[in-house]
Amino acid sequence: MAKQPRISVLQLDPGCPLDRFEDWLADTRVRFGVVSLWDHDVPQLASSGDGLIVLGGRMSAHDQAHHPWLDPLSDLLADAHSIDLPILGLCLGHQVLAETLGGAVTVGAEGGPEDGRAELLWTDAAASDPLFGGLVAEGLDTVAMSHSDVVAELPPGAVELARTARFPHAAFRLGSSWGVQFHPEASPDLVASWYRRSARQDTDALVEGLRTADGDIRASGRALAHAFVDIVRG
Repeated sequence: MAKQPRISVLQLDPGCPLDRFEDWLADTRVRFGVVSLWDHDVPQLASSGDGLIVLGGRMSAHDQAHHPWLDPLSDLLADAHSIDLPILGLCLGHQVLAETLGGAVTVGAEGGPEDGRAELLWTDAAASDPLFGGLVAEGLDTVAMSHSDVVAELPPGAVELARTARFPHAAFRLGSSWGVQFHPEASPDLVASWYRRSARQDTDALVEGLRTADGDIRASGRALAHAFVDIVRG
């Protein structure tokens, strides 16, 4: 019997776990392991398996002085991209991936932060995209946002797949690398913990909006997780 493929999940912040993706990945019977980068070395490409998921975090993509693992992480993503290893970057992971591939991130972007429920505006390219085509076909466009930094410029050759009413580049693809600014993995309870940690005064209203829309948010997150596994298998 052939072995199931293996995905390495890189966790950048103790407060930003795999959360609901853990069950959704387990549903597919794919093998996966979580590497916490604040207390473990960034894995070598040879030990990274068949795909990479890079989670979010409170730090910025430019915070190498306080988080020295950011440079080795960028090296790993560049090496993985060069051999077409499937990569999925979420929020900070999306930003680090974009800069690794030649894009640019603005820290503390004007008009931010973007928090709570958001509706994705799909580009024409999304309908045929291997990761997002199923979501577009099913009308799944509601997601959870929590960010103040943004991808201001896409990497050369990258394709924008989604934006929101407030910011471009909510999702992009370059080869077998995808970045998403939103949090498909996060439950309303997890997002609530982030807002409370930042002492937002409108936390209750934001979380209530997420809970109200959670059926749609959960469906889009689960579909995204399963679609990424399908890409890894392929």
